[in-house]
Amino acid sequence: MNAMKLKNLIAFSLITFFLGSCAQNEQPRFLPEEEQITAEVIFPQSPEIIRTSKGASSLDLETPLRCNVNWKTQEMITTLPFNVKTFNLVKNGRNDMLPRFEVTGFSFETMPAEKALLKLTKEAGLKLIAKDGPYAKIAAENLRGEFSEVVNMITEAADVYYSYDDNKKTLTISHKASFSLYAPKSRPIMLGLLDVLRGAGITDITTDWAEYSITFTADYELRNKIQQLIASFDNDPTLIVYDISLFRIYPYDHKNDVDWQELLKTFEFGTIKTAKTGVIGRVLTTSNDLNISTLRHFLGGQAMVMPVGEGKFVVPNQWFARFDIGKCGSRDVVEQDLSILAKSSLEDKHRIYSDITLEATKGQITQFNVRSKLGENFLIIGIPNGIFGVDKPKSETVVFIVPRIIRTVKTNSNIINNL
Repeated sequence: MNAMKLKNLIAFSLITFFLGSCAQNEQPRFLPEEEQITAEVIFPQSPEIIRTSKGASSLDLETPLRCNVNWKTQEMITTLPFNVKTFNLVKNGRNDMLPRFEVTGFSFETMPAEKALLKLTKEAGLKLIAKDGPYAKIAAENLRGEFSEVVNMITEAADVYYSYDDNKKTLTISHKASFSLYAPKSRPIMLGLLDVLRGAGITDITTDWAEYSITFTADYELRNKIQQLIASFDNDPTLIVYDISLFRIYPYDHKNDVDWQELLKTFEFGTIKTAKTGVIGRVLTTSNDLNISTLRHFLGGQAMVMPVGEGKFVVPNQWFARFDIGKCGSRDVVEQDLSILAKSSLEDKHRIYSDITLEATKGQITQFNVRSKLGENFLIIGIPNGIFGVDKPKSETVVFIVPRIIRTVKTNSNIINNL
């Protein structure tokens, strides 16, 4: 070993010894309670882990109501009585009454809401738990009133919820809370509420069809939207119902697409009222001469038609809703994760404006703005099945949609209506 290598080895040994000695002599620093972090150990899951059976996971209580479309006797306009007083949005969970005492001159400079509440609860001798974060920064000067009133001022300013456990003298804050929405005993209204919640991205929903309630978790923004939706029923809103049939077609001639131009020869001129191109595919508005029966007959001459699913969803006027095709079709079809999203409005009592989006798990497929009259249908064509991983280059997915309306009327009676 040469002199330079020996010199470097001695230096490295001295450094290692020095660091090891420091580590042994260093005293641990204990964090104050407010700086301590509790972490859960997450173990990797084995791909062979036992899961709920597929049959049990497929059970859906909405199926009898949502997945049954009577194409022969569709009523374009239906009147629906309902009792508006039965609407009630309730925050779930334990929430004892806060201690009663007066707060005078409580001030703080700009700081996160949990720090302001920590300052307030310490003075009250209470413990604070912040379940999530970060929280909005707020400031206040000379807050006065009962303790509960001051807590409400701070939490509302920061858009957070609180609950109080008097036994543990603990105040807990969080961005989200569990709510139960009690609705009129009306199936169409319940379906509309569920579709609006799903349109807002809420999928963890528990529905009690015996008491007509929906339980879900919401932040301040979603809670406010639901309160606005409830308030809109004071004005007897219109519900737009979309009856949908979705099927896949495989041309008999594997080298050529379905010739949609033949529609103009098969049906009288004017049956196809408009044709509009989207990002992918086209949407046609049609008279009722082109209905589910005549459409299938037309397609049967050129292609094998494979039904995927059919059902209905309900969109309150001016609201945004979501319908998952997998709810009303075989769980094995490749379109299982396909969703139809719609924002709808009714104008001049008979003209329906529909903003329709087709979306899959990986993102949006296509989108259309459709302007139609009551009694007209629309048809989405030209969606290549390659999008869903089907290795049939000329096959495509077709979506047939019939919009109709339900006019709501307030009453003092509880009436159960079938859709």
